[in-house]
Amino acid sequence: MKADFFGELLRIDKFLSSVNLVKRRTVAQDMVKSGVVFINGVQAKPSKDVKVGDTIEIRYLKGAKRYRVLKIPVTKTVPKSAKDEYVEELQ
Repeated sequence: MKADFFGELLRIDKFLSSVNLVKRRTVAQDMVKSGVVFINGVQAKPSKDVKVGDTIEIRYLKGAKRYRVLKIPVTKTVPKSAKDEYVEELQ
């Protein structure tokens, strides 16, 4: 599947909140600072940008969830119903 790419990068904390993987950007920032967010297998830093094709892993106490970035949002938030256009949940 080919993903759309607007030629933009987006900070990991903004991306997580924009595509509704977390409820608030401050929560996303705390998760990144706590070391539970990984981009392409590398622990993310707060200033790290994501791009189309990147794999994001969020490690929770009871397991981890992995996502592939399909599209970078151009608006501050996307509707919850459109989440699947921006990320694909991996097994």
